[in-house]
Amino acid sequence: MNYLNLDTEKTKKTVKELNTLLADYHLYYQKLRNFHWNIIGENFFDLHIKFEEMYNDTLIKIDEIAERILTLRFQPVSNLSDYIKMSEIKESPSEVKDIEMIEILLEDHGKLLIQMRKTVGIADAGGDEGTIDLLGAYIRELEKTSWMLDTWKMNKTANHKKS
Repeated sequence: MNYLNLDTEKTKKTVKELNTLLADYHLYYQKLRNFHWNIIGENFFDLHIKFEEMYNDTLIKIDEIAERILTLRFQPVSNLSDYIKMSEIKESPSEVKDIEMIEILLEDHGKLLIQMRKTVGIADAGGDEGTIDLLGAYIRELEKTSWMLDTWKMNKTANHKKS
């Protein structure tokens, strides 16, 4: 790994966390597809479109994380069975109401943010600015998406209470 001028042992720790994040994003992606396919009710159009936007963005991030691991000269985990074992994100049933979908996604966002921040800390200890830069942008974007989903949920919850 001489061309990157990073310590291999420190980078190995970063890659371990990147692989966990890769597993998290794969399960999150599948959950978004599940919700996109199975959303029903009055919020169908809003959420169907939003979930598609979110899973397309997630697919890009999955590829970027795997390519970062390869750039660091390690192998990305690539088996679904390994992802399920490694991830803090769990599968969801398909028959979930729209507001519950948002609550589940917000909970997953919290898990993703914890993993990203942990990875950034380890990458920082290894002097890996490339990983820090990549994940810093992901953190900012996910925080904004979380705020928007939470605001949507508050609005819907308030409207239901008025009815």
